[in-house]
Amino acid sequence: MRLLRFLPLLLSFLAFDGFGQYELLLDPRSGRPVRYAGDLAEKPNVVLPKDFRAKPGDFRAVWVATVENIDFPVSRSVAEFKRNYLSVIGNLKAIGANAVIFQVRPANDAFYPSALNPYSRNLAGSEGAGLSGFDPLAFMIQEAHRIGLKFHAWLNPYRVVGGTSLGKTAYLRTLAPNNFARRNPDLVLCIRRKDGKNQLILDPGHPATIRFLCNTVHEIIMKYDVDGIHMDDYFYPYDGTGNQDRKTYQTYNRNRLDLEDWRRENVNALIGNLSNTIRSHNARYRKNILFGISPFGIWANRKTHPAGSLTKGSESYTLQHADTRKWVRENWIDYIVPQLYWTFGHNAAAYAALADWWAATARGTRTSLYIGHSPSRLGTNAEWSNPNEIWNQFRYNSRHPEIRGSVLFSYRSIFTPSNRVMREGAEKIIRTWKSARTERKR
Repeated sequence: MRLLRFLPLLLSFLAFDGFGQYELLLDPRSGRPVRYAGDLAEKPNVVLPKDFRAKPGDFRAVWVATVENIDFPVSRSVAEFKRNYLSVIGNLKAIGANAVIFQVRPANDAFYPSALNPYSRNLAGSEGAGLSGFDPLAFMIQEAHRIGLKFHAWLNPYRVVGGTSLGKTAYLRTLAPNNFARRNPDLVLCIRRKDGKNQLILDPGHPATIRFLCNTVHEIIMKYDVDGIHMDDYFYPYDGTGNQDRKTYQTYNRNRLDLEDWRRENVNALIGNLSNTIRSHNARYRKNILFGISPFGIWANRKTHPAGSLTKGSESYTLQHADTRKWVRENWIDYIVPQLYWTFGHNAAAYAALADWWAATARGTRTSLYIGHSPSRLGTNAEWSNPNEIWNQFRYNSRHPEIRGSVLFSYRSIFTPSNRVMREGAEKIIRTWKSARTERKR
């Protein structure tokens, strides 16, 4: 273990000692070597393997976001839905992806006929409205499997609405009559965001919320042949919860925990119960449905927690009350996809330091580690001006056997890039993934 601490130093030495296996990563704007963790550690500069090929067995997936129709449009007919979806998975197959992560529960709703959740307004334009008796999810899974893609059903657990100018009562009236939030307004927290809008979420501390979410997942895995149940990073809100859950805390804090620990235990209870639900189903029906989480990329900063990373950013442990490290180390989940949406040169959350931390966290566990990358940020500011940023991250990942793949956010940044840098970056990603597909055929 002590030797691993000095691995970056050793690689830096090899890069300059004629071995030719590694090279210094240079900032394309300044030409200077990129520091390992900004100004947070006196460590060597970042070095990358010169020779890199994507491994055929790695997980290569793309998030297809339906919230606000980010990646997938409203469909006015079954034919239109089929056409749009077949285009999506056809494109993913063509670039060498082997899985699609499709958002089937963007906001306490469903992209499938459900006894628990109404059809999403992002499906056909109006909450509760489906497509003429058509089952979108059954079709999506069938067609993904037909062309050799795994299908992971992506759910947002608590979100009722990400932001609205309406008050809680007024917004709940806009929901379908059978929406769980509308039927149970006392289980909905209304939290004022920093921009003044209201965010509505199901109360994570109420046992009825956990039961409902477990029932939602159970319904999916009983009805559909999904390869995975996937949840994103939205647990407790990024902007804080304030005292909106005070009544729940007073009622259900049976172990007399402080507020922060109680909130963490609420999220732990959800993840633990979901894990048991999926694994019990797998054992009973001889299935292999995976359970994965894609959290915010920083668990905790080392200054806050001795086991934390060399970072100084927001912490999922504190803000979202998501103890992601615990879920990995106790093998509650089958895979984790930390969202490392920062560059190598970021001073507060440098990519290399975070990739190393997550690799060390997953080491020795049964939880597979994939990295979440964001080509959607390419070309959006000076820091993201290098079109090779994501490709360089792939190269760095190859140093770690614990990193077994990548997931990209999101579909449109690869297939309809909005600027030159994003387009060039997407082309580099596509060439890399295609090479893995070609390598597998040899």
